[in-house]
Amino acid sequence: MKLIIQIPCFNEERTLPVTLRDLPRELPGFDAVEWLVVDDGSTDRTLDVAREHGVDHIVRLTNNKGLAAAFQAGLDAALKLGADVVVNTDADNQYYGADIAKLVAPIVAGEADMVVGDRQVREVEHFSPTKKSLQRLGSWVVRHASRTSVPDTTSGFRAYNREAALAIQVVSTFTYTLETIIQAGRMTVALDHVPVRTNPQTRESRLFPSVRTYIRRNGVSIFRIYAMYEPLKVFMTAAVVMGLAALAVWARFLVAFIGGNGGGHVQSLILGAVLFNAAVVLGALGVIGDLLSGQRIIMQRVFERIRRVELELGVPPSHYEPGATGAEPEPTTGARAGRRGQTEDREALNL
Repeated sequence: MKLIIQIPCFNEERTLPVTLRDLPRELPGFDAVEWLVVDDGSTDRTLDVAREHGVDHIVRLTNNKGLAAAFQAGLDAALKLGADVVVNTDADNQYYGADIAKLVAPIVAGEADMVVGDRQVREVEHFSPTKKSLQRLGSWVVRHASRTSVPDTTSGFRAYNREAALAIQVVSTFTYTLETIIQAGRMTVALDHVPVRTNPQTRESRLFPSVRTYIRRNGVSIFRIYAMYEPLKVFMTAAVVMGLAALAVWARFLVAFIGGNGGGHVQSLILGAVLFNAAVVLGALGVIGDLLSGQRIIMQRVFERIRRVELELGVPPSHYEPGATGAEPEPTTGARAGRRGQTEDREALNL
């Protein structure tokens, strides 16, 4: 079995050496442990530092595309490089490298397809009380949407087996952490979590430079992802609220009308009509969203099949560069079989 540890990077020349220093090169249950750095358009010496410290594989994106795109590019490359298990960690050395053994243990034992590292947010010293509360709230929403029990849904310290990695397809352009858990829960992927340790903070977060930014970005992200996977529930709930508001306003007009003062409350009649129309529109959006959600699931299955075909055909990773070893990517099983078939055909023609 092969394990590939992928590290999305953007201008991480200072923290990457510390992160790599703690990563394992050998683990029980694996014949090979390799490192892959996804360079998300860095403008510093991140690539040089990666090669100097023995990184095996590099995916070099031409410009800064964001964490979600870097994660997806790394996942695709790891699969095409023959990974049986993929571990994702951060380049800022947030996660304790030695805990990768704990992270992959349920997968090696055949008990899980995807494992999320639980940072035990309440005990993380450099998280403010506000951030801890928001983390717990966000995790509760994602657990509800995904129907899972993962306590730390924003943790980027994760492990995927080959089947789970093939099924994951990130749509969000901001972060992959929330969406992949919801996808896994909806696709009945066997999901587990293990407690992991964190290292002292090396730098401020680039995704969330302030609490206000954290609230805005995470709030929008959670709502968007929840609405994407539960459109009928979201829009029908809003439609019911609007409908009840319309009934309340109409009731006010009716009381005034019975009391002989209906002419002075025509505005309530108009407002009720506007609210009722809004309720109808929201209900229609819920139905349309539910139909689109079904189409999205079909498209996701199509993407998974395309990935499997690419692996069988031996399509090389996109934006790939060899790391320190200078070795070419190892062909997948399908590619090796295809090459053997071509060799046999040539020999038969020579005969």
